[in-house]
Amino acid sequence: MRLSRGFLPTLKENPAEAQIASHRLMLRAGLIRQTAAGIYAWLPAGLRVLRNIAQIVREEQDAIGAQEVLMPTLQPAELWRRSGRYEAYGPEMLRLTDRHERDLLYGPTNEEMITDLFGQSVRSYRELPQVLYQIHWKFRDEVRPRFGVMRGREFLMKDAYSFDTDPEAAVATYRRMLLAYLRTFQRLGVAAIPMVADAGPIGGNHSHEFIILAPTGESGVFYDGGLEEQDWLSSEIDLADREALAGFFTRVTSLYAATDEKHDEAAWAEVPADRRREGRGIEVGHIFYFGTKYTESMGISVSGADGAPFHPEMGSYGIGVSRLAGAIIEASHDEAGIIWPDAVAPYKAAILNLKPGDAGCDALCERLYGASPDALLLDDRSERAGVKFNDADLMGHPWQVIVGPRGAAAGRVELKRRATGERVELSPEEALERIGLPAVGGPGGHAA
Repeated sequence: MRLSRGFLPTLKENPAEAQIASHRLMLRAGLIRQTAAGIYAWLPAGLRVLRNIAQIVREEQDAIGAQEVLMPTLQPAELWRRSGRYEAYGPEMLRLTDRHERDLLYGPTNEEMITDLFGQSVRSYRELPQVLYQIHWKFRDEVRPRFGVMRGREFLMKDAYSFDTDPEAAVATYRRMLLAYLRTFQRLGVAAIPMVADAGPIGGNHSHEFIILAPTGESGVFYDGGLEEQDWLSSEIDLADREALAGFFTRVTSLYAATDEKHDEAAWAEVPADRRREGRGIEVGHIFYFGTKYTESMGISVSGADGAPFHPEMGSYGIGVSRLAGAIIEASHDEAGIIWPDAVAPYKAAILNLKPGDAGCDALCERLYGASPDALLLDDRSERAGVKFNDADLMGHPWQVIVGPRGAAAGRVELKRRATGERVELSPEEALERIGLPAVGGPGGHAA
């Protein structure tokens, strides 16, 4: 993207309505704009971040055998009356009536709908297990929406639902999902700690929430530093081996981790002093195993091996995709702006042309940009160098490729790493290799 043509409306001043860093920086960096209380439009750079997060979530769900579906945002109230949750859910549910006087709701979650869809299609234990997921918009009518996308009313969420034959199989699915979540957050470049949690209105026997460490988090957290030392991406756990899954689960859950609401001072005292970690955190994921709560209340059964009907065991598993965009910023920013992890940044690097109109600068910038126009942002605006540096820091591109007249004449660029501030002079080819992009071609560049 050429910044001179892009829809990236940055702000110099902090918006008065923004109370926390992520809200302030998302508005200033041109990622979002508010359209109503707790409801946001995602502008091009923000949408790229959402898609990058969603793709990593999708890949890790697919890796454990989950299948993607897409359910409507509007749901018949009758489904929720069958489960008994329609009246019990409370005022956060947005209820409406269509022109035929049918009661509908804007889905805050999808246990009822997925259970009904499952019941329409699956008849036998031979068709189990099933894990279905979607990445879709939801709505919860928060009484006081605040903190931007961190506590909005409309939000993008990954919600998955599992159906199993018995509790043992259901717990194995739960453990697979917990591993998938740990790998997801590690790929996103954030430290997320699994903590035992209350099931809340979803219900259930097992529940873990995943907390990203951030100084501005809403919850106090206490955890064993051993959880920071695990490399979940390199762990070669056979997902079909229940014994291996059980061992993994025991290893994770045996290390102390709790929010302030569930903190146990006696258990905390047993953690070695050099491994005790305290801080603040933001919930970005929550998983539940709740047995037959929904299949039983909604009258969904399948035939067992002996021919007798039984209610499948269920679990549900959520990740806040849009909330993650804000949480990552809360965990990774400085006074100058956002510091995006490489995996979720809207662009891998910004090319800063410090003197547009200079033949050498223009030619070298075009060569660099031609290497990967979709992954790079070319700042070709007729602005002062200071403005370009400030905007690049604000937007948080992982790398900045700085092209000035003197360097261009020598065939050199300056490469800055946003996270550390480190600068090094390199050839264009070396800079692109460091960023992880293909080498540039000839001097002709890319004309788009």
